[in-house]
Amino acid sequence: MIISHKYKFIFIKTGKTGGTSVEVFLSQHCGLDDIVTPIFPHVEPHIARNFAGYFNPLPELYVSRGKGIRQTFRDVFNKRRFYNHLPAIKVKSRISRTNWKGYFKFCIERNPWDKTVSDFYMQRWERGGNLSFDEYISKRHFRLNYYMYTDGRGNVLVDSIVKYENLINELGGIFNRLGIPFDGSLGVGAKAEYRLDRRPYQAMYSDAQRRLIEKVFDAEIRMHRYRF
Repeated sequence: MIISHKYKFIFIKTGKTGGTSVEVFLSQHCGLDDIVTPIFPHVEPHIARNFAGYFNPLPELYVSRGKGIRQTFRDVFNKRRFYNHLPAIKVKSRISRTNWKGYFKFCIERNPWDKTVSDFYMQRWERGGNLSFDEYISKRHFRLNYYMYTDGRGNVLVDSIVKYENLINELGGIFNRLGIPFDGSLGVGAKAEYRLDRRPYQAMYSDAQRRLIEKVFDAEIRMHRYRF
C-alpha cells in the first residue's frame, strides 16, 4: 500500500493482481515523506518508509461499529498504522479527510478464475510443491478482493479499479494523469517465479470447481462482468 503526498495518490494493494510489481515501481518515484509499506519477502529495489506510527482508532471503530476492535487496538499498540493489503476503508479512517478526498485512489482487480490459479501456484511454492489444485480448492481459502475497495455495502471507495488484463495500458493512463514518469514497463515481474505451468487457467478446472469460484466470487464477477 502506498500513500504519495508527492503525486497525491493512494494505491490500495489487492491480492494476486500484480500489486507487488506496481509497488516496487512506484516506490522508486515516491518522495521521502511518502508512505510505502514493506513487501514480504522483500523485492529489490523496493524501499519501504514512513509506514509505522500511532493513530486514532475511534474513526475506524465508528465506521466498523466496533467490529474488529481487538485487531484495531493491536495495530495501535504495535504502531502498525499502515501495512500491505490494508483495506481502503481502514486507510480512509487512518488518514486525514483532506488527503482522502484530495488524493486519487486506485487498485487492481483480476478475473477470479485466473486469480485463483495464480494464488494456488504461490501456495504450492510455499509448501515446497506439496499441494494439488484439488486440495487447494477444497480448503476454500480464496483471494477475495471485493472488501479491499468497497465499504462492505457495495459502495466503491476508490476512484479507479484497474483491470489486470489491461494492466499496462490502464496504469499508463493513471501515471500520465498523476505526472509519474512511465515508459510502458514496470521493470520488474515480482513473484512470477511461482507459476511455472503456463497453461490457460481454464484447463485447471472441473465443472464443479468452476461453479464454486463463480459462487464465491459472485460480487466481483458481477461488478466487473468477468467470464470464465
